[in-house]
Amino acid sequence: MPKRVDRAARREEILDAAVRVFARKGFAATRIEDVAVEAGIAKGSVYLYFDSRDALLTGAFDSYITRSGQVLAELGTGTALDRLTRLVHGTIGLLADHPDHARVLLDVWAANPPFDLAAMYREYRSAIADLLRQAQSDGELRSGIDERHAAVIIGAIEGCLVQALVDPQVSLRDLAGPVAQVCVEGIRR
Repeated sequence: MPKRVDRAARREEILDAAVRVFARKGFAATRIEDVAVEAGIAKGSVYLYFDSRDALLTGAFDSYITRSGQVLAELGTGTALDRLTRLVHGTIGLLADHPDHARVLLDVWAANPPFDLAAMYREYRSAIADLLRQAQSDGELRSGIDERHAAVIIGAIEGCLVQALVDPQVSLRDLAGPVAQVCVEGIRR
């Protein structure tokens, strides 16, 4: 009797292998064969789930977006600035927990990726801008803070991410508190 394969689990194994290889070799230098070897399967098996290297990258990005969406969905209750603090900590925690995904994102930022990075940034900016508007309405923010600051907060997180990826002496997880202190407490009334 043939061995039954859990298709969803196998797909995730292939995506995880692809992310590891993309992070190690770079997207442009990675071949489907490399992903198959990393996953411990035949090259043809990869094609049962993904028709191209771009499809692998899109799948990896989609899984990362799902995890990012969970961070946004789990902000909970409390003041807008409390939720913004949880967003900063949650995002940095996600990036620290999945450094290979972060490396892959860095690798493809400058390229023309087969997915919509702008949409991801719009979603995050929108969520942060909503929190900033609510905090402003609740009288929590000092004057001059508006939706433009959402891009600045994202930039602070990503700037720390870049430093942690290029310098092993920088712990991204240890920067969550300082980022929240500057980006949240720095705008509080």
